[in-house]
Amino acid sequence: MKKISLVAVVGPTASGKTSLSIEIAKRFSGQIVSADSMQIYEKMNIATAKPTVEEMQGITHHLIGFQPIEKKFSVAEYVELAAECIKKISDEGDLPILAGGTGLYVDSLLGNIKFSKEKEDGIREKITAEFEKNGAEYMFEKLKKIDPEAAEKLHLSDKSRIIRALEIYEVTGKTKTEQNALSKTVPSPYNALIIGINYRDRNVLYDRINRRVDIMMSDGLTDEAREFYNTSRETTACQAIGYKELAPYFKGEKSLDECLECLKTETRHYAKRQLTWFRKNENINWFYPDTYNSSEEMYSDVFKTVEKFLRNEQNGQE
Repeated sequence: MKKISLVAVVGPTASGKTSLSIEIAKRFSGQIVSADSMQIYEKMNIATAKPTVEEMQGITHHLIGFQPIEKKFSVAEYVELAAECIKKISDEGDLPILAGGTGLYVDSLLGNIKFSKEKEDGIREKITAEFEKNGAEYMFEKLKKIDPEAAEKLHLSDKSRIIRALEIYEVTGKTKTEQNALSKTVPSPYNALIIGINYRDRNVLYDRINRRVDIMMSDGLTDEAREFYNTSRETTACQAIGYKELAPYFKGEKSLDECLECLKTETRHYAKRQLTWFRKNENINWFYPDTYNSSEEMYSDVFKTVEKFLRNEQNGQE
C-alpha cells in the first residue's frame, strides 16, 4: 500500500505555526488539518487563537470548530477523523498539512496508534470519583507505579489523560505504554516531514505569548470567556487556557489585571510543556525564527526542505 506524503508543522503556542502552515499550503497546493485539541470546539474562537477567514487566505482548513462544546472528544476520535481528512486531501491531489501544538494528537496520528475499543461500564466513573476524592498528585503517583513511561509524558494538570491511562489498565490488564507498543506493529500509512518552530531565545517566545494575550483581550476575550463561564463552565472546553484563568475575575475574587498575569504565566508554562513533548521526537526538523532576518528568509529555507522531501517522495514512487 502506497503511503501518503504529508507535512506536519508543530511547536509551542504563539510560535507561528498557523502562518507557516498557510505559506506552505499556498506554495505547494495544500490543505490544512488542525492538530489542536481546543480549536476543534465550536464558538471557542479567541481563546484558542483560531485562524480567521482573512488569516486562512483561501486555504481550506479541516477539523476546526466542528465539535459541540458539551460533547466529549477523544484522541481516538481525532485520529479517525484526521485520517479521513488526510486521505481525502491526498486523493484530491493536494498536499495534506498537519498543523498544531497538541503533541498527543500528532504522535498518535503519525505513529498509527491503535486505541482499544474495549469498554466496561462504571470504570471511568469509579476512577474519576477516586480522582476527585484523592486529588491529582495521588492519582499521578498511582499511574507512575503502574505505567511510569506514560506518566513521564503527562503533567499533573492532564486530568483526563491520567484517568484514561488508568482506565486502559483496569479494562485491558495492559498499560497504555504496552497498548501503544502493540499498536506500532502496524506500520504508519504516512511518510511525514515534521517541521518544528522554536526560538533560541526563550524570552522572544514569551514576549510573543504576552502580546498574543493582549491582542486576545482587545479582540474580546473577556466577553467570550464570560459567556462560557455563565453557560458552559462544566464542560471540558471551558478548561481551555484563557477561560479558567479569568474565572476568579467573574467571581469577584481577583482583579482583571491579576487574572491576565495568571493567563500569561499559564500560557508560558503550557508552551514549556509542549516543547518538552516535541523535543523527544528526533524526527523533527527545527527552525528558529529569531535566527533569521525576516519571516520570508525562514520561509525560503522551509520551502527548500519541503521541496527536497517531496522530490524524494516522488522519486521513491517512480
